[in-house]
Amino acid sequence: MKKHLSRRSFVRQAAAATAASLAFPMVLPSRLFGANAPSNRIRVGQIGCGRIGLSHDMPGVSMADMADYVAVCDLDSNRAAGGKAFAQKLCLDRGVKPPEIRVYSRYEELLARSDIDAVVISTPDHWHALLALAAIHAGKDVYLQKPMTFTHAEGILLRDAVTKSDRILQVGSQQRSWGPHEQFRKACEFVRSGRVGRLQRVEIGLPTDPTAPDEPAQPIPANLNYDRWVGPTAAAYYTEQRVHPQNSVVARPGWLRTETHCLGMITGWGAHHFDTAHWGMDMEHTGPSKLEGRGEFPTNKIWNVHGAYRVELTYPKDVHMTVWDQYPNGIRFIGDEGWIFVSRDSQASPGDPGALSASLKPLDASAPALLDPKGVTVELPHSLEHHKNWLECLRSRKTPLAPVGIAHRSNAACIVSWIAMKLGRPLNWDASGERFVNDDEANAMLSRTDRAPYA
Repeated sequence: MKKHLSRRSFVRQAAAATAASLAFPMVLPSRLFGANAPSNRIRVGQIGCGRIGLSHDMPGVSMADMADYVAVCDLDSNRAAGGKAFAQKLCLDRGVKPPEIRVYSRYEELLARSDIDAVVISTPDHWHALLALAAIHAGKDVYLQKPMTFTHAEGILLRDAVTKSDRILQVGSQQRSWGPHEQFRKACEFVRSGRVGRLQRVEIGLPTDPTAPDEPAQPIPANLNYDRWVGPTAAAYYTEQRVHPQNSVVARPGWLRTETHCLGMITGWGAHHFDTAHWGMDMEHTGPSKLEGRGEFPTNKIWNVHGAYRVELTYPKDVHMTVWDQYPNGIRFIGDEGWIFVSRDSQASPGDPGALSASLKPLDASAPALLDPKGVTVELPHSLEHHKNWLECLRSRKTPLAPVGIAHRSNAACIVSWIAMKLGRPLNWDASGERFVNDDEANAMLSRTDRAPYA
């Protein structure tokens, strides 16, 4: 970025000097100046061209109109080619001629390009840490899909690496930038302004994933580098059920239901809702002290993430949190004077008239006054689009809305909840030391052994 900014200054000075020396005025296209000047555009590489990359991340970056995709990378050559075509279409839809976009099968080649400022990582969870660490060490800014990392130990490594660098990393906890109603930010402002009184409890509702019998081995498609896709996880036979559909980029991939690659909805949706809960609780830099959980885990080996579950957590100030698949999908903040419920879905909770609703005690009495924006004493940062917030911070070098330290804490709460579900017994968590207290079995689950050569 510094190189590009200095080049911009040089171009402007040179153009001015040349124009002054000519008898006739120099006319330059308007695109060479201002926010859309080539030297002022952020050059981005996309790593992962699957469902989330094409449906969410690439459109978000493109619509911000501050950056240009110049490279795409995927281990599935069909998806890589589709990513390039999609990036070109995004430009054409805005009436802009696409830049040259190169396609890569190896992320190392993309990261080696000195003309790429930043990367967006939209891959399966088990690759998040390796890719983000490599990008940071290559001097790139990063937009990283949630959950931040697959294991807690990886989260510490990535947090420390970003902290020691001058790079910016934004995690895709986009409920912080939810538009157009900004209900998540508003709910957190109301709670932190005391609208529900003293906060006592938080209820989080997360869905579950279905399971299915294990499918047999299949021939590896010629377009997929399957061994590299497996990456740091244990070697396992190929079946489409384990990876992603070959005939659709929009269908939900199987790896989301395979515990080797994803811990299930406790980190999938949990990364969003724990983040919002911490935001509203004003506990973004800490975590629970006690927790106990239970979960149903299928015995098959492919679609084996958790089913029904319930986790109880205790936070500072004796705030109790319950995460349960039987709650409506969203977050309910409950104080000694009432509650506020927030969700993406306007029909998420019976009786809730919208995505943001509230009640005074008794809890069946509607209380729209709790949602009156007048008199809010805590104002949180405003953002209507998460990718745009990231790009703006790449220019300003300010901290984005979901930085690595905050994202690590919300991800950690998800992971220790999964460990509690696995062990099914009470656990004590030292949020400062980031270890379970006197519990070797639980602490061993904070990391994994990576498969060579992907350690």
